[in-house]
Amino acid sequence: MIFDTHAHLNFFEFDEDRDELIKKCLSQKMGIINIGTNFQSSEKAIDISEKYSDVFASVGLHPTNIASDFFKSKECSKTAEGFLEDGLDYDKYKELAKSKKVVAIGECGLDYWYRPKGAAKKELFKEEQKKFFIKQLDMAEELNLPVIIHCRSAFDDLFNILSKRKVRGVLHCFTGTKEDVEKFLSFGLYFGINGIIFKMDSEEAIKTIPLDRILLETDCPYLSPPMFEERNNPLSLKYVIEEIARIKGVSVEEIEEITRKNTKDLFNI
Repeated sequence: MIFDTHAHLNFFEFDEDRDELIKKCLSQKMGIINIGTNFQSSEKAIDISEKYSDVFASVGLHPTNIASDFFKSKECSKTAEGFLEDGLDYDKYKELAKSKKVVAIGECGLDYWYRPKGAAKKELFKEEQKKFFIKQLDMAEELNLPVIIHCRSAFDDLFNILSKRKVRGVLHCFTGTKEDVEKFLSFGLYFGINGIIFKMDSEEAIKTIPLDRILLETDCPYLSPPMFEERNNPLSLKYVIEEIARIKGVSVEEIEEITRKNTKDLFNI
């Protein structure tokens, strides 16, 4: 079995064919972790997971789903799936995370790609994201769950936060450099590799990541490999596996075997 450790089959893009697609994936011996980005999508991920033995869920509040003044403004309408939330209701999320099918907290983290203009507004925006990220790190620690970390244009702040914590988890959709790999390896983190590697020069970074620290993911319906259909889904993992195998100079079978072990080790599946 291979695992897509970061899918969003709980998103509306799959409302028409979700069950059919999941059954097709399972028939090809693929396990799936559907990732929550707010309370609504986290609930939906759990509901889906309870229907299938090899489908799991995470719960979390994505940084672009925080109802900051910036994300509520006309200046920026870019958000992840569903509704903006005024704050993280710790107890509600914690109760969700007690489901036996929940294997992680997240995705949570920092995203400075879209940000307000002006130094003071930028600083307030960053501090708000840090606050909610740290709350979710606290929750993961309390529940003894790993963390699925989203980081975009914020590696320095992420490193500073994690340097003060003991965190188990994965850097989802890793887009950092070889030097970033070396820094974050010191925390014992895993690195999620998906179709974005076909859109940027990731070879040196991937060469630097030890095999026992790589996880496979799609981030579907986003980041479809160029040779796959427009709406990404877990079946595109084969192309990601082949590319990692090429870069690493090992067989596809070895990548499948080691990433399966890595997934089970981190998420206790």
